[in-house]
Amino acid sequence: MYFKVSLRKHPQSGKLSGYYRLVESYRNADNRVCHRTILNVGFMEDASPEQLNKIQKHLSDKYEQKTSLFDQEDDIVVKQYVDDFWQRILSSQKLDIKSPEKLSRMVDMDTLQHSNAREIGAENIAYQTWEKLNLTPLLLSVGFSPEQAMLAATQVVSRAVYPASELKTVRWVKENSAVCELTGCDMEKVTKDRLYKSALDLYKVRDSIESHLSRRTNELFDLEDKIILYDLTNTYFEGEKRNSQLAKFGRSKEKRSDAKLVVLALVVNVEGFIKYSSILEGNMADSNTLSAMIDKLASHTCPSPAVVVLDAGIATEENLKLIQSKGYRYLCVSRTRLKDYSYVPGRLTTLLDTKSKQTIRLRSVSTEKNTDYYLEVKSPSKEKKEEGMKLQFENRFEQELQKIHNALHSKGGIKKADRVHQRIGRAKEKYPSVQGYYDITVSSDAKTGIATEITWEKDTERHREKNESLGVYFLRTNLNVEEEYVVWNIYNTIREIENAFRTLKTDLDLRPIYHKNDDATMAHLHLGILAYWLVNTVRHQLKHNGIKSCWTEIVRIGNTQKVITTSGTNTYDKTITTRKCTVPNKNLKQIYDILQTKYQPFTKRKSVVHKPETEKI
Repeated sequence: MYFKVSLRKHPQSGKLSGYYRLVESYRNADNRVCHRTILNVGFMEDASPEQLNKIQKHLSDKYEQKTSLFDQEDDIVVKQYVDDFWQRILSSQKLDIKSPEKLSRMVDMDTLQHSNAREIGAENIAYQTWEKLNLTPLLLSVGFSPEQAMLAATQVVSRAVYPASELKTVRWVKENSAVCELTGCDMEKVTKDRLYKSALDLYKVRDSIESHLSRRTNELFDLEDKIILYDLTNTYFEGEKRNSQLAKFGRSKEKRSDAKLVVLALVVNVEGFIKYSSILEGNMADSNTLSAMIDKLASHTCPSPAVVVLDAGIATEENLKLIQSKGYRYLCVSRTRLKDYSYVPGRLTTLLDTKSKQTIRLRSVSTEKNTDYYLEVKSPSKEKKEEGMKLQFENRFEQELQKIHNALHSKGGIKKADRVHQRIGRAKEKYPSVQGYYDITVSSDAKTGIATEITWEKDTERHREKNESLGVYFLRTNLNVEEEYVVWNIYNTIREIENAFRTLKTDLDLRPIYHKNDDATMAHLHLGILAYWLVNTVRHQLKHNGIKSCWTEIVRIGNTQKVITTSGTNTYDKTITTRKCTVPNKNLKQIYDILQTKYQPFTKRKSVVHKPETEKI
């Protein structure tokens, strides 16, 4: 940008004087140098040649966004002309002038690079739930340092989103997840050993955490623990566990009779929130675990007279008396099938349609031996299942009898009558549910004591009674109820504890256990329970808004959102780096809206790196 001058007659003085135009040079499409007038300046008789040079230089520097730290202009005439001309240039809009800030944001598309992409959606859901439950202030109040609290949050969120061993968790945190960017935990300090210690520290304050979470969820969702559910499950160990006081052989829910077990007892409310948990020895009988649980309920927001819903395995007469003596009510499946009972007069038979579109029959019954309320339930699905099992056992029992029969007529087979009766007795012992309605006859020679023939047939009357009892079971309670469907609806809440066990074992991968020490085993199970608190809090809110997806599906949807670092070179040859989250998709936005969570876990983070100057060698 420079001045061009031509001689013109000055209108005021009448003399020839220089008329100035501010022009710039450019090359046209034919590569020819051309000139374009930017500004008609006019007569500048008060400016010397040196001042004109300074004016055009300052204007050119302004246009090219050049600033000098040392060469400051002191000439008032030059400064006035520069400011005036520059404002006229801006108002005329003859030059494409951008602000320095805009120019610094202009990045060459060819230099763009994306790096350090990490998953953040599911972690954001879990961590915002951690904050909603006020777990960080709780840990600080029980003696955790801020650094320990951040590590604990990182570990529990990681267990919820990516349930794995401590070693795999460390790899996931450092290579795949942005959980540390949410919790503020130093990624370099997340190690396998520190995670082991963190889990042990969390287990030491287990009672404080459970009591806090029990109260906090009741406050958040306005819940009253009028109905509580109690049940047990077990999980198995991989390894011999020779010196363990916790791992014992028992009856495995997963049919792993070859592995030692540990028992997990849970008390949950009807919304699936855990009120109390206990870790027991693997050979602990279900009926022997209730006493400690009852004593803990009052301190975990479950005052009497709440209704305790039990499975049949726990509902012994002693346990039911214990529950009643503590001021609680109970509802359970009767451990024994009632025989001498009658239907309550004046109470109508109730038919209910279940969610699986089956009709169940409810009838109130009474017995002279017990004053509790009994409800007879006839379930078509249970009847179909028991009928299939009955036919299977009948076929197997008859096959055993056929083997005994074939042995009587084969060389070397067992033919002595007493031995034949022994074999029949073993078959009856093996299939006790069906042998009762079979009439078996053994013909033998009185002189030799050799059995000659065996025949069998079903007793028609007893077989008919067996078929009528298929699909029938009895609910027992000490509640005063007038409507049969109320008892049925209360008992059906026990499905929530079954869902809790399913989530722990399947979604949170609580089985099998690989830890060698009992302390590490209990810390591992407690960590899974803490993760379940986050999971159930999220799912509770989603279920009440029509989303009934399992946790694995929620994590999959959350993993569609990433956080990415993008870098590129701007107009001034500086590297600009920004770290931003991707826009959540439609399904994730819906989840965020229900949970009242921000779409972006954090705002963009920007940095500018100047290009290093070339050094002389």
